[in-house]
Amino acid sequence: MAPKQRTRNPELIPGVRKVSRSAMYHKRGLWAIKAKNGGKFPHHEKAVAAAPVAEKPPKFYPADDIKKPLSNTRKAKPTKLRASITPGTVLIILSGRFKGKRVVFLKQLSSGLLLVTGPYKINGVPLRRVNQAYVIGTSTKVDLSGVNVEKFDDKYFAKQVEKKKEKTEAGFFKGQEEEKNSLPTEKKDDQKTVDAALLKTLETVPELKAYLGARFSLKAGMKPHELVF
Repeated sequence: MAPKQRTRNPELIPGVRKVSRSAMYHKRGLWAIKAKNGGKFPHHEKAVAAAPVAEKPPKFYPADDIKKPLSNTRKAKPTKLRASITPGTVLIILSGRFKGKRVVFLKQLSSGLLLVTGPYKINGVPLRRVNQAYVIGTSTKVDLSGVNVEKFDDKYFAKQVEKKKEKTEAGFFKGQEEEKNSLPTEKKDDQKTVDAALLKTLETVPELKAYLGARFSLKAGMKPHELVF
């Protein structure tokens, strides 16, 4: 049972209080409040609360579960580049189509991925993006003073929206020809420009072309933890 609240003017008998009404008026200090406000008690208007709009519940439950998007409050942090990887460092790719190939690191993109190239003329690796988790940094470095890579960003490597192919016989063979020559001419020219500047530097260092052209692989008796790259 909840305890009874104590009052400043309890009842002695039903209908008779301990202190008179006028005495309680002075005891509570109501006279001072009234005098302060020009002989009247202050009046505070109550804020009218907006009536909640009652939504009518649906008559039937949906047949399929409706997925609600999850709130993502995580702030993306820029990927930190490993200390062993600097512009011009020769990297070894560990996975994917060009696994075991040696490439030249050009710069880090805003997404955190690494922009690398073979060059294409030496080992067949074009300009591409690689995650630094799947590369090994070596001690070999290439001078990139004559290479301009300012135009390359993540949007450069975005996939283009494919157009709907015609369902006729002529459209079918036309689509096959487009698949063979899918790389735009502009990207081919960019590859040649970057490779031409790199090849000039590589020619000044003996056996560097052969080093980039050779594929890395482990042989019998080799201990990976003892290798120095």
